[in-house]
Amino acid sequence: MSAARIERLVTSGTFSLDGGTWDVENNVWVVGNDDEVIVIDPAHDAAAVAAFVGERQVVAVLLTHGHDDHIRAARETAELIGAELFLNPADHELWSAVYDELPDREIADGDVFSVAGVELTARHTPGHSPGSTSFVAPALEAVFTGDTLFNGGPGATGRSYSDFPTIIESISTSLLTLAPETAVYTGHGDTTTIGAEAPHPEEWIARGHEPRAAGR
Repeated sequence: MSAARIERLVTSGTFSLDGGTWDVENNVWVVGNDDEVIVIDPAHDAAAVAAFVGERQVVAVLLTHGHDDHIRAARETAELIGAELFLNPADHELWSAVYDELPDREIADGDVFSVAGVELTARHTPGHSPGSTSFVAPALEAVFTGDTLFNGGPGATGRSYSDFPTIIESISTSLLTLAPETAVYTGHGDTTTIGAEAPHPEEWIARGHEPRAAGR
């Protein structure tokens, strides 16, 4: 069996909430090997995600949160690649703004997902949305943070279903406690590390709830 690796596909589309719409590029993360993978946040383009996965078995489709840019293509993607969708139930209200039926499975804090000999452990990291969840993969020295933590600070909280003190608490207690060399694979933009972000929470607090980039 080939070693597990992390692959990125970037897709483009829009994000809409509270009457606003923004153009966004999303990171779709594929974790696994030549035989089996987990797909995280298959945004915007189901056909592109399915082509990227190819003939590999998909163990699960994990959603970091329920904003429409992350989920609007998720159901079609899951059908194309033959996998079940997982989402924290605290984001079911966001999900239900797009779909009539709930996701296939729920994610709870501490759930473990195994693929290609490595484990991804769910950590509930609310703030950007009530159900925002990060996935920690110690064997890969990686964490997949969705829109909770970016290169440069926390994701947006100045919209419905979000809260700035909560996202700061989530990042401080659940993410910045990881090893400094842990790579942070984000929902949008460039990868960073825990070590690069750990010195800056006071700056983020001073900046307030505005995101580092619009549309996140």
